[in-house]
Amino acid sequence: GFLQDTDKLNKFEIDLSNKFQAFRDLLNGEGTAMKSNWKGIKEAIISTCHEVTGHEEHHHKEWITVDTLDKIQERRNKKAAINASQTRAEKAKAQAEYTGEIKQVRRSIRTDKRKYVNDLAMTAEKAA
Repeated sequence: GFLQDTDKLNKFEIDLSNKFQAFRDLLNGEGTAMKSNWKGIKEAIISTCHEVTGHEEHHHKEWITVDTLDKIQERRNKKAAINASQTRAEKAKAQAEYTGEIKQVRRSIRTDKRKYVNDLAMTAEKAA
């Protein structure tokens, strides 16, 4: 899809090369750490992709409530904390928190789905 569309591919290459040139100019005067360099490169690529292709929102099931979506986002944040942890102790602590969060999300989704199905059944009973 994306790479076969030559107009978008050319725009992506031009935008990315412009961002890398600006990034290179920024780094010439400084001796920054590799970690911050990587974050800048990663951000340049991701932002260019979003600009060229557009960001498509993930559509969730209609029966999932906002509260559950918030819990899912918290779970994602905990997963990122696991990946970002640098010591084994940090990683073990983050993993324990993440495991608890998984259980809460599953329970919440299950409850939402039951409520949705029950509401549909009640509506069908009233209609019949």
